[in-house]
Amino acid sequence: MSIDTDTVRQVARLARIAVTEEELAPLAAELTQFLDWVEQLQAVDVEGVEPMASVHPLTLPRRADAETAAEGEAGLRDPVLTNAPDAREGFFAVPKVVE
Repeated sequence: MSIDTDTVRQVARLARIAVTEEELAPLAAELTQFLDWVEQLQAVDVEGVEPMASVHPLTLPRRADAETAAEGEAGLRDPVLTNAPDAREGFFAVPKVVE
């Protein structure tokens, strides 16, 4: 894909970046080179490759899921959950908010 100087000028205007006329041609060449590289990446077969967030497998440390309470508050879970609109297995149940 080829980017011309008019496209670079329009993108710079939309991004509110000051670009001189002398910088337009080198930027167009650089953006064209970048888009060519992206096209090469799209040609790579990634079938069966699991998405990952890091190159190193990370396991976050976890603490024990234990009920803790300040002095004099122990055993209040059940009375508190009676006020919940939806409680399941000793926890507040909330609707899913992220798709």
